[in-house]
Amino acid sequence: MSASPLPSNASSGRTLPAGQPEDRRLTSPWADRLFALTAKAAAWLTLSLLFGILLSLIYGASPAIREYGLSFLWRSDWDPVSNSYGGLVMIYGTLITSLIALVIAVPVSFGIAFFLTELSPNWLKRPLGVAVELLAAVPSIVYGMWGLMVFGPILATYVQQPLQAALKGVPVLGALVSGPPVGIGLLSAGIILAIMIIPYIASVMRDVFEVTPPMLKESAYGLGATTTEVMWRVVLPFTKTGVVGGVMLGLGRALGETMAVTFVIGNTNQLYSLSLFEPANSITSALANEFAEAGDGLHQASLIYLGLILFFITFVVLSFSKLLLSRLKKSEGARS
Repeated sequence: MSASPLPSNASSGRTLPAGQPEDRRLTSPWADRLFALTAKAAAWLTLSLLFGILLSLIYGASPAIREYGLSFLWRSDWDPVSNSYGGLVMIYGTLITSLIALVIAVPVSFGIAFFLTELSPNWLKRPLGVAVELLAAVPSIVYGMWGLMVFGPILATYVQQPLQAALKGVPVLGALVSGPPVGIGLLSAGIILAIMIIPYIASVMRDVFEVTPPMLKESAYGLGATTTEVMWRVVLPFTKTGVVGGVMLGLGRALGETMAVTFVIGNTNQLYSLSLFEPANSITSALANEFAEAGDGLHQASLIYLGLILFFITFVVLSFSKLLLSRLKKSEGARS
């Protein structure tokens, strides 16, 4: 008894097993076209939203742009009574608090990721990793209230006052710790931001450290390398692209944070000195405090101008990170 012939697909020349349905791409080509159109529509919608936000910011800020131009960036006065505005105080506060947050968060995050991937016992890895990730789930307003009510007084009593007493009369260092010992200011806001972005950076670093091929690490250990040498000479060079991406993710989070910074930065639109303990302001806290009460005119336009500047700062940071990552990938490809 002869076997039943296998059905064939005449258009493609392929022979299909008995009972297998015909290729769906040939019987329903509209499904692929619909999916492609949906994906393209989603991409164009995202770009349209981005350009729409940018155009709306430019349009809303146009009165302030016509009035001040680029001088808005270095004007330090912000006086709604006299209708005179400048963004230097807010820009300075945003950049300094984000820089403080990175200086603190990157080493701590690296230590957490290093411990979880190389040093931690197996029974501790999962609960400690979950605990670090849960920090990202805490609402920012909770961080702000904790910083204002608990951390601020501790910082003023046990850090600022001893530093002021120890550095009194020292020309530069004394100026950095001057100011009223109330626990709010640039340093307090930067530390709170660091606590907030540590979970993001640490989680990314841990994940990229874990993708390092075990053979590379075992080979280094076999040659007599220590755990620290394996981390610095094997793991970090292999995962530096992901590490940079995690740091930039944390920086973007720090630049855009609003409520936590608003609680602890002091919300003062004046630059008294370059002290890290002086009350200051940031772009996000200025928008949160004043936008709802700003009337139509130069005040509202200046606030929107600040939003446009923050948009530009974030765009520059992300563009720089993309450029850096592409160069790292090219250098890795050239070495391989």
